Amino acid sequence: MDEVQSMDSLILSIKNIFHNSTDLVVREVSWKDGSALVCFYNTITESGEVNRQIEILRHRSIADLPDWGNTAASSVEAFSQSKLVENVTNGFVAIFFPYPNLLLTITMPSFETRSTQEPSNELVIRGKHEGFVESVDKNISLIRKSLGVPDLVVQDLRLGEDTNTKVTYVYIESIADPEVIKEVETRLEHIHASKIMGLGQIEDYLEDSVWTPFPQWLTTERPDRVVANILEGKVAVFMNHSPAALVAPVTFFSFYESPDDFNGRVLVGSFFRLLRIISFFIAVFLPAFYIALTGFHPEILPYELSKKVKLAVEFIPYRPMVEALIVELFIEVIREATIRLPAPIGPTIGIVGGLVIGDAIVNAGLVSNLMVIVVAMTAISSFVVPNVEMNTTVRILRFPFMLAASFFGFFGIAIGTLILFIHMMNQSSLNQPYLSPVIPFDPSRFKNVFFRLPYFKSRKQQQTFTHGAPKQKGGGKT
Repeated sequence: MDEVQSMDSLILSIKNIFHNSTDLVVREVSWKDGSALVCFYNTITESGEVNRQIEILRHRSIADLPDWGNTAASSVEAFSQSKLVENVTNGFVAIFFPYPNLLLTITMPSFETRSTQEPSNELVIRGKHEGFVESVDKNISLIRKSLGVPDLVVQDLRLGEDTNTKVTYVYIESIADPEVIKEVETRLEHIHASKIMGLGQIEDYLEDSVWTPFPQWLTTERPDRVVANILEGKVAVFMNHSPAALVAPVTFFSFYESPDDFNGRVLVGSFFRLLRIISFFIAVFLPAFYIALTGFHPEILPYELSKKVKLAVEFIPYRPMVEALIVELFIEVIREATIRLPAPIGPTIGIVGGLVIGDAIVNAGLVSNLMVIVVAMTAISSFVVPNVEMNTTVRILRFPFMLAASFFGFFGIAIGTLILFIHMMNQSSLNQPYLSPVIPFDPSRFKNVFFRLPYFKSRKQQQTFTHGAPKQKGGGKT
């Protein structure tokens, strides 16, 4: 569009750029020194406000105000087709002046978003009941509402040649490690993909290793959890149209912390945090321990208990490994079915699968009662983790340990534990050690990881009354 064309031909050219979409509005408006073309999508723009904003800017232009087009909601720049496409597709109003070859952009996107209600997969008893939504601007506003500090840095960039997805990372400059910030920027800038559809796709590029079952970025939909991590010097990454944030660097123990730990009593928070960590070992090792016990080492059980175990597995037609696989896979199928089905039907599947079919396979002699108990305890322990990604990891890890126990008993479990520990020891999150403070060993930080410490320590008992003071009539103090 270097040469001056008639307005009709310009309108046709712009419509061709946007492939003649029916929700595209391109119309001619009069201006101070001639005519201009207004272009916007009426489905993602505040259509009712367009005329009012145009009138305001037109009056500023007639009054010859300096920088009349540069306001809090508008800006003027040299025209380019790529800039026109970017602005219109992001919900802005673009006004093209053919003769001076300028592009005036008015910011007034109107994307439908849901309310900031509490996320259903991260419920807490005490704490904020807000959650992120599919608008990155609203998500950042939730962060700024809790952090009124000037050094809260918000940086944007666009990823995906076809999708042009907005990605934002947030950190506090005075607290965050500059090397960590530089590493995040470098990894984001090296993302070269034609389509960026979800936050998980970005996570693949940001992780230190994608071939490990352990997540290296904490995914959360809770603003209070993001704020708490940012105040520790971490970085949060948001993506437009995604109701979650990625937080790093994190350790393995970060996934076992919950906002309830810090909003509740000190002893209660410490107890439940330790309980979650213990649940990791139950979920990973209990089925393998049962397989090794019944197949290789029944002599370590007390006599009365060993008789019950022997009676329970005596008439099962296959080895404990096969029995465990049947029940474990059955539990996973029920879980997937409950998630995918509509909400009114999901509980029905759980009742039918867990009670009816579970009772039937025990009565049919396909599995033992003890195996059902073990698998049920394992499933419940795996769901104690307050993070979906780590929950999935725990559920997958138990299968290799079950296989090792079926071949080598306790020796196989010991070898598998050693391999797991070495693997975790070699993992990192943004080049920070994943098992810190265990590896590298730092006992001074153990209390912060395994316990919920009080915010202050009072040196003497606080008095709520004055002992021995004379009382007024009615029980009041003088």
